[in-house]
Amino acid sequence: MGEPAPKVKRPRDERLDVFRGLTMLIIFIAHVPANSWNAWIPARFGFSSGAELFVFCSGFASALAFGSTFVRRGWWLGTARILYRLWQVYWAHISLVVALIALAALIDSLFGRADLAAQFGPLVADPERALLGLVTLTWQPDYLDILPIYLVILALIPVAMALRLWHPALPFLMAALLYALVWTEGLNLTGNPWNGAGWFLNPFAWQAIFFIGFFIAMKWLPVPPLRQRRWVIAAAIIVAVSVPFSFWGLLAHWPSGQGLRDLVLPGETEKSQLHPLRILHFLALAYLVLSLIEPWRARLDSGVGHLLILIGRQSLAAFLASIVLARLAGTAADMAGQGGAVVALLNLAGFGAILSVACVVAWFKRSPWSGAGHPVAPRPPADAPVPAASRLREAS
Repeated sequence: MGEPAPKVKRPRDERLDVFRGLTMLIIFIAHVPANSWNAWIPARFGFSSGAELFVFCSGFASALAFGSTFVRRGWWLGTARILYRLWQVYWAHISLVVALIALAALIDSLFGRADLAAQFGPLVADPERALLGLVTLTWQPDYLDILPIYLVILALIPVAMALRLWHPALPFLMAALLYALVWTEGLNLTGNPWNGAGWFLNPFAWQAIFFIGFFIAMKWLPVPPLRQRRWVIAAAIIVAVSVPFSFWGLLAHWPSGQGLRDLVLPGETEKSQLHPLRILHFLALAYLVLSLIEPWRARLDSGVGHLLILIGRQSLAAFLASIVLARLAGTAADMAGQGGAVVALLNLAGFGAILSVACVVAWFKRSPWSGAGHPVAPRPPADAPVPAASRLREAS
């Protein structure tokens, strides 16, 4: 009986890592309060934002990481792996919130500020309910809702895989039905135990963009070939039309444009419930960007692209670091002033720190201590007899 064939590891798609790395930097910029660079992130030039890119890439990466387990080892082991990842992400979220609470308390004690009350008011006013809401995910502190929606959507993967066993169309039906129920029945989870408000980023809406990425990576959803003239033109038109209704520099001189945008994309629901125009814009932008970079795909892992790949390959650690660093940068900007030089220095320092965290985490993941290494010969005791040959060499 021959030896089993070695497992062939699927090569990484460096485009995925580049975009995940870019998303981490965008998230950092967007989470620094009063950051002037925030006026120039992609969300200011179209309907979709970095959130769509983050969730889409998470869906694509989840298919690569977990989908093959379902296919090779069966539904039960695939589900077990999802549960393990849920455990990891849940505690990452809890640890992140606790770390930010401790950071705010430390800054308050050192500099006499009131960051804890400003950032975690419910915790100060009603600690019992806030702590219970934190561990049950029924309280979503501001700007800390990305990992919780990832938890909910990740838990839907075993459902989608089970439905796929019954009929290939059922996972698509599941995603479409959940998205429709958001818009027709207000399906959501409780994100504020004090007033009953739902999660700001509704996981049952945002699962649509997640599963688009998941279905594409699983090769269940066909995509048009890149650089097709008609598709490039259509995508470019969609992207171009969205700019006048999104860019602040134009809306400042075109008030009716803002009114029209608010009419088509109501501000109170368009992001929370992931308006269809946001999905359409993101897909058009993704197709256009992928088509533009296709000739240089082989050279992505060089220069700035290489740095983004390093960050993208450690996306969870980079995300956690970006949120903590954004809070620190915001405090530093408040104390040092919001001048252009200060903001630029803080943003660049944040980028460097995120890259450093990614590199350190990658080093630990390689487990350098587990290799063979170089054996070190034990030193002889001080009173051990010296061999004759050694005495002759010393004497010469």
